[in-house]
Amino acid sequence: MFADVSFPISSYQSFTYSVPEPLKKSVNVGVRVRVPFGSKKSVQGVITQLKNKVDYKGKILSITSLVDDTPVFDEVLWKLLGWVSNYYFTPLGQVAKTALPSSFSSNYTPPVSLYAKAEKITENDFKQLRERAGQQFLFYTTLQKLGKSVPVSSLNNLVKNSYGVIKPLEKKGFITLSKVPIKPDFKNLGIKSSKIIVKFSKEQKGVIAKLKLNLGKNKFSSYLLRGVTGSGKTEIYIALAKHAEEMGLTSIILLPEISLTPQIGGRFRSVFGERVAIWHSRMTTTERQMTWQKICLKEYSIVIGARSAIFTPLKNVGLIIVDEEQESSFKQDSPAPRYHTRDVALMRGKLNKSLTILSSATPSMESYYNQAIKKLDFVELKKRYGGAKYPKVHLVDMNLERAETENYKILFSRLLLEKIEDCLERNEQIILLQNRRGFSPYINCRDCGNVEYCKQCQISLTFHKTENKLKCHYCNSDYPVPPVCQECGSNQIVLSGAGTQKIEDELREAISKIKVTRMDIDSVRQRGETVKKLASFKNGEYDVLVGTQMIAKGLDFPNVTLVGVINADLGLFLPDFRAGERTFQLIYQVAGRSGRGKKPGEVIIQTNNPDDTVIIRASKLDMQKYYNICLSERKELMYPPFSWIVKFNFSGKDKKQVEKSAHNVLKKLNNIPKQFRLFGPAPCPIEKLRGQFRYHIIVSSPKNKDKNGEKLHTFLRNKLIKEKILTKRKGVSAVVDVDPASLL
Repeated sequence: MFADVSFPISSYQSFTYSVPEPLKKSVNVGVRVRVPFGSKKSVQGVITQLKNKVDYKGKILSITSLVDDTPVFDEVLWKLLGWVSNYYFTPLGQVAKTALPSSFSSNYTPPVSLYAKAEKITENDFKQLRERAGQQFLFYTTLQKLGKSVPVSSLNNLVKNSYGVIKPLEKKGFITLSKVPIKPDFKNLGIKSSKIIVKFSKEQKGVIAKLKLNLGKNKFSSYLLRGVTGSGKTEIYIALAKHAEEMGLTSIILLPEISLTPQIGGRFRSVFGERVAIWHSRMTTTERQMTWQKICLKEYSIVIGARSAIFTPLKNVGLIIVDEEQESSFKQDSPAPRYHTRDVALMRGKLNKSLTILSSATPSMESYYNQAIKKLDFVELKKRYGGAKYPKVHLVDMNLERAETENYKILFSRLLLEKIEDCLERNEQIILLQNRRGFSPYINCRDCGNVEYCKQCQISLTFHKTENKLKCHYCNSDYPVPPVCQECGSNQIVLSGAGTQKIEDELREAISKIKVTRMDIDSVRQRGETVKKLASFKNGEYDVLVGTQMIAKGLDFPNVTLVGVINADLGLFLPDFRAGERTFQLIYQVAGRSGRGKKPGEVIIQTNNPDDTVIIRASKLDMQKYYNICLSERKELMYPPFSWIVKFNFSGKDKKQVEKSAHNVLKKLNNIPKQFRLFGPAPCPIEKLRGQFRYHIIVSSPKNKDKNGEKLHTFLRNKLIKEKILTKRKGVSAVVDVDPASLL
């Protein structure tokens, strides 16, 4: 018997090994094995195919051992990985590594901790111990007073050499030692049960009833659930997961932000208890390994997590929900496979014959279009839960504000400050969105106009006041603040623009005794910090929560009655066709944080472009009007969702070599069908990142001539695999990105 084995490398080739007689009953497709490879004696790979004979006449090496006793991937999950490999042009070994890191094993045993317990001893033994072995006596009497088995490590401060003390005590029978598995403290994830008595509205009942009809029918069904912010979508998820569990089915709930897991995870735990697993990158390795093993052992019926949760080996999946499906964080940028969780979820749902729901208050343009052409079924929640009203929105033209106040550095409009003070008087809370972290986004010279840029990236440096440094938000390099201009030597250098740190500082200066907390990547780097900040804000310890887009969605604070968007224009004019869509979604979503309880809410949107279509429609919370305008523009320009797009990225330290490699690939993309459109090679809008110059080529295919994208995929697959057009040459890396989330 022979086995084809794939490795987590960039090669599409698999390698054939013979199967030793003792392993023949255990090997199967999807089982991980250890084999000799190249100069290495033991490398981990995954079996992709079994066969009885091969044509190769040379020496065939043998599989050394099995990593898993049973296939890690069931038939459905294995087919899913094959689809991901095929669709995203990624070798199967690399895809398997994404779904199952090499450190994970179904045979995982947790580390152990040594525990000690004092036993009863005679008076004579006690006397001799006190007279002859002072350290042993101290250790024993301490254990005796505790009266229970305790970790030896907790008593290390008593003696210099605890091991040299406990072994003689154990040998004499004075203490008993035991090894106890170290179980991770999942409480650190901040998932606390939060029981809420739910009385479904008539609208919610109708949606639940319709979706329930599609559960357990052994037939794939896909829906777009469009529910306005505060409409109670989470409660619908719980009702459906409960129904699925009653039918013996499991559920996967996918979230775009780790910061959303405490609230949503807590709601699920209050209903399902310990049958809910949490899965995301902030978990420790031990937590992830133990959770993964329990998923394999079928101890969980629900998995809630970020994008990689779609690959967890949950069995009998009957329900998959992608919450806030429009979020770009669902797209894996690096490393390969560069998959989109939403599309992988739909494919897993199809393979599992399960109910798959894409859910959002502001769907992606692709999903909105797909429900319009009946590719997705559609259900909608038009009303907020519990009779809550949608907030009143005020649009403030900051150009007029600056002219009227004659203050051209103004951050807060008079209306926003007035509304904040009104909220404070009523003991209500405020959320302020500024989708830019740090203190000031750039530092420039008044005399010559020079802006300080990162030496590694084509990006302006951001001043971080807390560390008194200039930082690059792409490569994380930091620089000291220059005393004078690096170009002209002038001392007229100024900090320009505003990030979350500056908003926090100036708000405290503007309103005395105001209690402000900030939530962005910089302020929640430490484990558990996200949970602490959200909990303290919910408990009323702070009046204002200032943050980036991570506070704009999914969070539910009934006492928040005011939302302020400090600068609605951030990101609006980026050279990317999705810039307007994302700006609209961000404003709409954060507006929905206001007035979710019984108290009415208000929203202040500050802008320098009050006549822009995106800003106008966002301020009116008019999603349908904006989406129709956007779709019309996309159709005219043949952008998604009216076309398929594949992007080739080239990067390297030598700009000329990068450009040359891009042009070489362009030549190899010969005989391109007339229906395809090809753009480039051209420098990326952000031409240099992390010391690497960047070029790209974009290939698109109109959907009206290539319905499923099969023609584009077939053409590119032949070029990528057979002609190996992306082989790394002369220090230039080249990658392919299918359905890119951004063209930057």
